[in-house]
Amino acid sequence: MDLIKQLLEKAKSNKQRIVLPEGTEVRTIQAADQLIRDGIADIILIGNQEQIKKLATELDLKNIEKATIADPLNYPKKEEYTNLLLELRKSKGMTPEQAAKLAEDPLYIGCLMIKNGDADGEIAGAQNTTGDVLRPALQIIKTAPGISVVSGAFLMFTTQKQYGKDGLLLMADCAVTPDPTASQLAEIAVATGNTARALVGEEPQVAILSFSTKGSAKHPLVDKVIEATQLAQKLDPTMNIDGELQADAALVPSVGSKKAPDSKVAGKANVLVFPSLETGNIAYKLVQRLGAAEAIGPILQGMAAPVHDLSRGCSVNDIYNMVAIAANQAIAAKQK
Repeated sequence: MDLIKQLLEKAKSNKQRIVLPEGTEVRTIQAADQLIRDGIADIILIGNQEQIKKLATELDLKNIEKATIADPLNYPKKEEYTNLLLELRKSKGMTPEQAAKLAEDPLYIGCLMIKNGDADGEIAGAQNTTGDVLRPALQIIKTAPGISVVSGAFLMFTTQKQYGKDGLLLMADCAVTPDPTASQLAEIAVATGNTARALVGEEPQVAILSFSTKGSAKHPLVDKVIEATQLAQKLDPTMNIDGELQADAALVPSVGSKKAPDSKVAGKANVLVFPSLETGNIAYKLVQRLGAAEAIGPILQGMAAPVHDLSRGCSVNDIYNMVAIAANQAIAAKQK
């Protein structure tokens, strides 16, 4: 877990503006107070100012007064954001009245802040569904250049130090896209590699997984992974990406050298990309529960700016850590 400490220190050294649209949600405001106290990010809370102040007093939070608070019904850039939203969505038939209404929705305001250059990232989902969080993000912030699909990665801190970076692996997609096409799978592989670069600070060794290694089995599902690998290698020729690889061939040097002797990734993968959401979600939860691994995520990737969707069962610490992750992604994006 030293990585989390490193991410926190990096966030402190280059503070980013992170917007929390659920400003009157208890865990969110508690996390905000701790983040401000520790100097992790400049926090923007969206919510009624009197409600936020009352909640801060009831919870004995000392630092909320240092946050920027935007009342969704009355904030300085409301008209500007309304016009921005109308411009972005008028080709989809949005009317001025609809834009004005949505510019009062905290989840839309957060994304408009990012689009307008007034914030660097967003964390939401403690009290909203994934669909509600992602809808404005996809409409306003959109996906990154060259990427058409959003995916979710997990940082998996395992006890098996011989794998990945001292037991740390990235796994994706474990949260968003149920059955990616070959081209979408390729984009997920590249996006996850970029997440490794931004957060772990290590050059990614990306394995696109299958039940086959280099032709050991024949099936249309294997063909999809082979095609995805070829497309991913073209998408980012600077990144080490290989497939199709079985999980043991990807992770274990002795197995990798036997099953895929010519692979640059086999036996030393630190990024595992699953062929479907079904396999990815099952795998990360099995590793978490049976292998006693610490799972942090999902880290949404593929967006043009950091936007993260929390579980509605999240803890204060989950929100705290995700703000640090978003801040590091924003820092990395600005350094490209």
